[in-house]
Amino acid sequence: MAAISLNDWRRHRAELEAEGAELPSYDIDAAKAAGRCQPEWIHLGAGNLFRAFHAIVADDLLGAGLMNRGIVAADLRSPRGVDEVWAPDGNDALVVTLRSDGTHGLRIVSSVADALFANPRRPDAWRRMHTYFESPELRLVTVSITEKGYATRGADGAPLPEVAADMASGPASPLCAMGIVASLLFARFEAGAPPLALVSTDNFSRNGQRFRDSVLEVVGAWVDAGLASRELLEYVSDEGRVSFPWTMVDRIVPNPSPEVVSSLLEKDFTGMGLREGLHLASFANTEEAHYLVIEDSFPNGRPALDEDGVILTDRDTAERADTMKVTACLNPLHTCLAVYGCLLGYDRIWKEMEDADLVALIRHLGYDEDLPVVVDPKVIDPHAFIEELLTKRLPNRSLPDAPQRIASDTSQKVSIRYGHTLNAYAKAGRDVSALTYIPLVIAGWLRYLLAVDDEGNEFVCSPDPLLDELQTNLADVKPGCTDAALVHEAVAPILSNVEIFDCNLYDLGLGEKIEGLFLEELAGTGAVRATIKKYL
Repeated sequence: MAAISLNDWRRHRAELEAEGAELPSYDIDAAKAAGRCQPEWIHLGAGNLFRAFHAIVADDLLGAGLMNRGIVAADLRSPRGVDEVWAPDGNDALVVTLRSDGTHGLRIVSSVADALFANPRRPDAWRRMHTYFESPELRLVTVSITEKGYATRGADGAPLPEVAADMASGPASPLCAMGIVASLLFARFEAGAPPLALVSTDNFSRNGQRFRDSVLEVVGAWVDAGLASRELLEYVSDEGRVSFPWTMVDRIVPNPSPEVVSSLLEKDFTGMGLREGLHLASFANTEEAHYLVIEDSFPNGRPALDEDGVILTDRDTAERADTMKVTACLNPLHTCLAVYGCLLGYDRIWKEMEDADLVALIRHLGYDEDLPVVVDPKVIDPHAFIEELLTKRLPNRSLPDAPQRIASDTSQKVSIRYGHTLNAYAKAGRDVSALTYIPLVIAGWLRYLLAVDDEGNEFVCSPDPLLDELQTNLADVKPGCTDAALVHEAVAPILSNVEIFDCNLYDLGLGEKIEGLFLEELAGTGAVRATIKKYL
């Protein structure tokens, strides 16, 4: 096959088809031109999940004749993805599906009409984004910016500095993600206030509610400061005009892998290398399994998402599906593998799934402690979901996912992945102190924060907005420590922090238990492994 780059793939259609690649079947130029003129769908957070999921849904709908204009992809924090990946590739992407049998599926996705850095630091793109938002033809905005993107307050409860600056300065030049969204809604309001759906597809429970609350917090501050009218607040507050549907999204999309780069080079693709310091490439690698459940609340209408496997339902069902995944059947198990994978020296999730101790640990965690308080959403069977995860998805040797990636931002995840389940036990009047595996994961996270693995080797913890604060708390605790009083002094501010866990773990009778498990894992070389074995 002749050398192929994404910006000229159409000249090589025959070779790609012979290679088995799936290619767009619609009029690409017409779809891109229509989307650039005015999209009906914008996505904020144009990263790997977007490439491997949302953009494919749009591509399918374009191919089926159920949409006739491409979508707009926007980044809010950095222009690098737009400048270094999307623009050079003509806003197309290659999606590599990593099958469990070791083969790779290739698909060219051309559904993105425009990719831009939607930030006041780039005035031309900012004005273009305003134009898109001002049009009544815009129907929905999907979002994937990770949990921390919705944050407005720190662990101390005070507004984060960028958020405080946005609240004080008004809609003109926002800095943070929620300020940017609020500013774009302000522009839409000023243009006649047409309805719109803002759809979070990030992995945390009640994502739509948190999205709405965060945007309203910024808008409310503007109104209180006289920087915007109360009518703006009424517009954004009215879910009949501006909705924030609740969702559940599930597709494992690791950062682009060097192994996949090598595979693509063997197939004569060019320009597929990883960009330094950027978790993006011209391709996204992903698994076969995928789920998307959305509350069917679209005040300005929507594309025929349900024609492409998206489950549209009511809010309660969407919440139950998300709660099933995020608090029980996937995310808690993933975080468990993340922290213990780093401590035990693993660099791939599939390798952990060949470790009998870790597999037993996440089975106990999922089946014994998570599932008992999960409500069946009916649209997806929880037991079938978790079994598919344990037997097919996580052991997939082709999937280059790393515990280090999943360990990112753990402080922003533990309230959902564990605090929610602990609160559910307490609400049901069940004995929280009898739990073993959730406390063991939390103890493992504390041990992980010391940045020393089970063999005594130092490692670098993954990025986390609270990492410096948490490591400062634990600064006097070292592997080999046996001082229970010192450990209590170090971890009590963490385990009692409701902002982190959505509960005070001491009030639930778990604080002391976690301290004890943490002490066991501090005992010396091999103590982490020994502690896991002890409780299986």
